[in-house]
Amino acid sequence: MSDRHPLFKPLIFVGGLIFGFGLGFSHMARPEVVLNFLQFDDLGLLFVLFGAAVVAGIAFAVMPRIRDAAPLTGDPYERRLKSFDRNVLVGGAIFGVGWGLSGICPGAAYASLGVGNVTILWALAGMFFGAYAQGYWRSRSQERDTATTGTD
Repeated sequence: MSDRHPLFKPLIFVGGLIFGFGLGFSHMARPEVVLNFLQFDDLGLLFVLFGAAVVAGIAFAVMPRIRDAAPLTGDPYERRLKSFDRNVLVGGAIFGVGWGLSGICPGAAYASLGVGNVTILWALAGMFFGAYAQGYWRSRSQERDTATTGTD
């Protein structure tokens, strides 16, 4: 990791602050606003999501034409395709149910703490528990697969 630009970590930190500010400013860090959006009562967040998709789409289309590699990491720009399998389907379903129950997604949960929503700690605890359980389950299934094939 020493080949990364010296400003990599500070710029990631600043980017996270800007992202968190944007989530707070757009009210995506307020679960009641997100739940109203998910129930089709307030479609204002649709404009926020659309704006983010447009910016990201332009960046993904333009940056590989301008540069061969990412400026801070030196990693080449390339598509990383993931197959649609059972893990993607189950993970997406769990994410959607958690988002619907808590009214917040992981990134916005941290921003929600920043706007004073202390009760979001319950949702964050659930996210950490779910991530731990998934990691444990995946490591157990890999151990089982390794034992079945007899390879290390």
